[in-house]
Amino acid sequence: MSTTPRPGLNRREFVKQSALLAGSTFAIGGTKSSGNILGANESIRIACAGLNGRGASHVGAYAGMKSKGVEVTYLVDPDSRTFAARAKTIKEQSGVTPKEIADIREALDDKNVDAVSIATPNHWHALMTIWSCQAGKDVYVEKPCSHNVHEGRVAVEAARKFNRIVQHGTQNRSNPEKAKVMEVIKSGQLGKLLISRGLCYKNRNSIGMKQTKAPPSVLDFNLWMGPAAEQPYHDNLVPYNWHWFWDFGNGDIGNQGVHEMDLARWAIPGATLPKSVLSVGGRFGYKDQGQTANTQIAIFDYGDTQLIFETRGRPTKPFHTQGVGNVYHLEAGIIAGTTFYPKGSTEAAPLPKVESSRGPSEGGGDNGHFGNFISAIRSRKQTDLNADILEGHYSSALCHLANISYRLGSEAPFTTKLPAFEGNAAALETLERTAEHLKDDVKLDLAQTELRVGRRLTVDAGNETIMGDKDAEALLTRNYRKPFTVPDVA
Repeated sequence: MSTTPRPGLNRREFVKQSALLAGSTFAIGGTKSSGNILGANESIRIACAGLNGRGASHVGAYAGMKSKGVEVTYLVDPDSRTFAARAKTIKEQSGVTPKEIADIREALDDKNVDAVSIATPNHWHALMTIWSCQAGKDVYVEKPCSHNVHEGRVAVEAARKFNRIVQHGTQNRSNPEKAKVMEVIKSGQLGKLLISRGLCYKNRNSIGMKQTKAPPSVLDFNLWMGPAAEQPYHDNLVPYNWHWFWDFGNGDIGNQGVHEMDLARWAIPGATLPKSVLSVGGRFGYKDQGQTANTQIAIFDYGDTQLIFETRGRPTKPFHTQGVGNVYHLEAGIIAGTTFYPKGSTEAAPLPKVESSRGPSEGGGDNGHFGNFISAIRSRKQTDLNADILEGHYSSALCHLANISYRLGSEAPFTTKLPAFEGNAAALETLERTAEHLKDDVKLDLAQTELRVGRRLTVDAGNETIMGDKDAEALLTRNYRKPFTVPDVA
């Protein structure tokens, strides 16, 4: 990982800091489930952390699992406005009255808590995962599992070191239809996979400009900032627009896009990190407070296969029927979503038959993914997970690498003959379609428009480093705000 040494908290410092900040006596230790296979009738007690947006899905899923012995015993959020609605859901569906707390470390002190389910802003995902593993808790962590590449790797190390079950929130891994597509592609019956394409065409309107001010009294903003740099509060951060600020989010490629990035990588046999990454784009169609790209192309070199990812944040037409989805370009045709179109035909044809090597458990979709997590907690088998933390780390890291390339880029006059894409017909075709979208849908005058052209990054996939670029290497991690420090090792 990063060659820049950074101070981490050792156990004694961690306990001391936790006690000071949270009145906590947190200690590294196990729960009643540590290392044991739980019987079907034994309760699994969960702390749900992060209650806005996706957090409602977490709470609803677990509250509906009373018959499976699942209880939500803690609601965790530094914003007390989130508690009432989630507590009501739990009470109505399961009869449990959860404890409402601001700081996850209070739940980590409770040896009766078996698991933590994380739906916080991205900048908290990895640290909360690591702390939870150290405390002997299993983890469901939303996508992306990290805010940067380094902390994703440490989260994987923590899961392995403390023998924890850690599921990543890419629920397509529990979708039987998506799993079948992967088996078809890998069977070779449709020839080589030439391009694995992910699409995140999702309209994102301007967030405008918000002035700094004192945070509301119901929000512990210091705790909400956690590992991020200390800064003034403004209303474009809480509860959702943090996604578009580098200190907290990763843009839409690292938001909705992680799902489609994961599917694109899953289709490439043995894919971890690529040989190289190049990303271009911009924030087009409005000027607002947001920092991340709303339009982005990222090209990943996997040798025989290219992974191409497209992000569009303004209204647009789909590509081969897909808006938020995937298109797989094979020698025999394309698979758009789960539908096969033979080469040269616009008529759908049946997918070839394959024998699945893995049948996703607990059914498909979102609730099936939570169910798969609960089943793996009981079996204590990491291999029972449909989306183990390692898979989540690799897919999240692709989003981070694309953003590093983009952030280190420079503005240039918009052209569809981009020198950086020279010799890459698929990349140039993607850029041409993007230009048409910006001209026709967004009504931009491309002659007066600049495109940010990122740096090409050469990746050492085995060591998860970027070669020959100190600026890029520095962005594999961040400067952490004590005591919310992701350590160098788990």
